[in-house]
Formats: sequence, C-alpha cells, structure tokens
Amino acid sequence: MWARKRIDISWIDLAFGAVRCFVPAHRQRPLPPIAALGPAAGDMLESLSVRSGFDLLLTALELPPGSEVLVSAVTIRDMTRIIEEHGLVPVAIELDPATMAPDLERLRQAATPATRAILVAHLFGGRIDLRPIAEFATKHQLLLIEDCAQAYAGPEFMGHPASMASMFSFGPIKTATALGGALVQVRDPALLARMSALQAEYPRQGRWAFLLRIAKYAGLKAVSSRPVYGALVRLFRAFGVDHDRLVNGAVRGFAGEGFFVRIRRQPCAALLALMERRVRRFDARRLEARAAAGEVLLERLGEVEACPGAASTPHSHWVFPLKVDDPPSAIAALARAGFDATQGQSLVVVDPPDDRPELDPLVTRDTMKKVIYLPCYPELPSEAIWRLAAAIAPLAARAATPPVRQAIARSEILCTSTPQSNASSI
Repeated sequence: MWARKRIDISWIDLAFGAVRCFVPAHRQRPLPPIAALGPAAGDMLESLSVRSGFDLLLTALELPPGSEVLVSAVTIRDMTRIIEEHGLVPVAIELDPATMAPDLERLRQAATPATRAILVAHLFGGRIDLRPIAEFATKHQLLLIEDCAQAYAGPEFMGHPASMASMFSFGPIKTATALGGALVQVRDPALLARMSALQAEYPRQGRWAFLLRIAKYAGLKAVSSRPVYGALVRLFRAFGVDHDRLVNGAVRGFAGEGFFVRIRRQPCAALLALMERRVRRFDARRLEARAAAGEVLLERLGEVEACPGAASTPHSHWVFPLKVDDPPSAIAALARAGFDATQGQSLVVVDPPDDRPELDPLVTRDTMKKVIYLPCYPELPSEAIWRLAAAIAPLAARAATPPVRQAIARSEILCTSTPQSNASSI
C-alpha cells in the first residue's frame, strides 16, 4: 500500500540532527543568519513553531481586547485558539474553492471598526494572489499576516512584501522538514525586536527531547515504504486498530495538556542547526518532482473543480485534496486499490462569531467536510498515479447540492443586509 505521506527528510539529515543533539549549546558553532540565505526583504525570527511565532507576534502587538482578526476560513484549530487567548475575536472569511483564497466581497462584508488584522493562509501547497487583499488591508489600515506553513518552496520566496509578517513551518510533515521550527519574516524592525526580547525569556527546548523526536520520525520514515506500510496496515486491521487515527495522531503537533506552556519555548541549538541546513541545502528538484506528480494526477483526474485550491499558482502540491461525495466509501475504495487516503484531523473550518451567524463560511464548510487527501509525492511512479486516478475519478464530487447552494445564497443576502459587517464603516 502506498502511504498517504512521505516525510521530506533524508537519513543523512536525520543523522546530522541527532549528532548535533550530543553537542552542548555552548559548544555549537555559530550559525549564519537564515535571512542571509535568501532574498529576504526584512529580518527573521527563528521560533519553535508557527504557533509559537504567531503567539509571540500577537503578544508583541498588544492589540486592544475585543479586536477582530479576519481569518481564512480553513486553518488549524490552534491558530484561532491563540487569537482567543489574546482576548481577540477570530472572524471567518469564506474561501473561493478554486484557489482557497479569501473571497474579497465577504472580506469587505466582515470588516468592522473593530477589525485590526487579517490572517491569510496559503493552503495545500498553493500560493494565492495576495495583491487585492494587501490593497484592502492598506486602504483600511489593517495588519496583514501570512500563514505560509503549507506553502514553503525554498528561500527564494519568503512572503509578500506588503505583509507585516510571513510565517513558514518546518514541522514534521512540511516541505524540507526539520521536524520542528519555524521562520517568521517580520518587516517592522521594532516589532521584531519586541518579539525577540519576549522569546529570550522563554525556557529552551531540551536537546534530548529533540533527539527523541528525531528517533520517532526516523521510525515513521522507516515504515513508510510501500511493503512495510501495507503490512502494518493489515496487521492493525487484524487487531481492530484504527490506523488512520493512529497515523494522524502520531504526527500531530502539541497534542495534550499545557498547550501554551509547550509552545512558549525557544528552539534548541540542534533544531536551529538542522533548520539552517534544510534551508541552505533546499532540494528544488524534489519540490519540482512533487509538483509535477500533482499536475499529472490533476490531469488524469480531469476534475479540476473537485480539487480545492488547484487554480492557485504557483502550486507545489504539498498535499493533494479531492472533494468526493462519500469520503468513507472513497477511502475504502482507494485502500482496496492499494492507496492510503485520509480525511485528516488538523484542519478545521472556523466558526463565525456567535452574534454574526451570517458570516458562517458555508461554501468552505461544504467543501471541507467532503475532502480527502490522496498520496502524491515524487516516489509515486507514473503507473501508480494512473491507477490512483482511475480508482478515484468516478467518486469525485461535482457541483454543490441544491440545498447547499440555497443556504449559501441566503447567507450572502444576510451579509449584504447587515450594516455592521460593511467594510465602508471602517
């Protein structure tokens, strides 16, 4: 069985990270500034994760309690959790399924005098056109923040110049992973200095904890080969173990209690060294091969409208989402064909504020509840991609059902008729 995902790190990189864990921090060689490795327009903060960097950013900004942050309707739950922790209100913005970009009209309708910032997520490996959103943010004096966790494509792109901050993840399942860590490009030197000072007060991540993390993901990498993974899935099924929940839980970041204690740490020297190595030695050819595999699969499916975000360019196909009418049946059919697909557990659709139900992102909600993620990576040969497409194409969803379209239309009417949600009131 073809695994749903391959961890994007070599055995040599894993060995490098492990060796660095045995070197005390005071004996580590000084690292070159990661900002110097690419055409960065500003300076960077190296943090434990995107969650950590975003939490530092909101702490340093000190936005007034009750301020609203317009958020791409699809994100990880922890991002809205961090917004709420700072006394702010996340407001979901409907997405265009073709590009997964925030809908400009809904952006205008959602903005109020309480709006202070916009958090835009580039999803699934695609990069949305940020220009119209940047123009809107500038016009209304809103802070623009980019979540580029799923869109890292090497040091040549470090965010849109109009963004106040652009966040890139090197988490375990991300492109060029360092099994953790993040880069936050901050274009305000004073803000960056405040964030750096705040992080300097944090305790440091333990190097032995990072070594255990390396061992864990080395094990996951070892079992992701086709024959081993297939054997394990069959074994789990024989004992009644839900392998989907097990795999998703194994790669989930910061699960369990004490979330804010765990994200408020400095990255250890070994993690910083591995992250610097991954940026400096970025494998552009592997990225190109993954993007090519995604384009071949897209062409073979012939169902571009059923692939959320497929129209965003450039696109590296970090994951390959497909909207199907019956996700459990589609996943089962793919398993019979030898492919491990999943609905995932990390991404959520942001709920609207209690007093503004008209902002419920119904289009996005309908899309995401039917999305599954297909295997798509350079190790997948053309013959396997063709078999994958043949197995899933008959199950791909077409247009939204009439009740969904009617509900969406009602929501749009409510938005248009609600004075407080009109952007012109800013």
